[in-house]
Amino acid sequence: MTVRRASELAFDPREQMGRIFAHGFYDHGLHGLSKDKAVLSKAFEHIFDLDKFYVTVEDDVIMGFVGCSDKNPSPIKPDKKVFVEHFGFLRGNIGFKIVNKYMVNNKYPFALTPQTGSIDFVATAPEYMGKGVMTSLLSHVMNDSPFSEYALEVIDINAPAIRLYEKLGFREVKRVPAPKGSGLKYLVYMRRISN
Repeated sequence: MTVRRASELAFDPREQMGRIFAHGFYDHGLHGLSKDKAVLSKAFEHIFDLDKFYVTVEDDVIMGFVGCSDKNPSPIKPDKKVFVEHFGFLRGNIGFKIVNKYMVNNKYPFALTPQTGSIDFVATAPEYMGKGVMTSLLSHVMNDSPFSEYALEVIDINAPAIRLYEKLGFREVKRVPAPKGSGLKYLVYMRRISN
């Protein structure tokens, strides 16, 4: 298992990343756009700024990925035309607005310094969950990126992710009510300052 920046791979990882994204974020709102994960996968595979994503890969198979950037601009760039193509006119336009509001333009409830890297879109392929993929990936990212501290957002019901982040040195700094209609209670914000 190797960790690489997605833009440095010898193949285009977007198709695999779209599949992992569709699976990982299905229950966090994507199911409202389509119940078909194959459709979601195709609709989202274009969004990734590969310079801002790290992947764990083995034999050209993406096992997991994470975005790490200063969020200016966002590590994802959805295209409304692609959403309309896959979800239809109405759902595509609504989906584009929602993705931009909650994924592209989402803000932390505290100021980020220029030394803070935002950890975003953490996802593991279902067949590799529980095999240390994300521990290796996040550890590598925090050693390889230019930031001295990191911030992330996680949903309160994702206890395994919160435990992993705590194991890696993140601490909860704020908890805010989740958007109405999301089916969630809280968004948990965590920070890690490097030693």
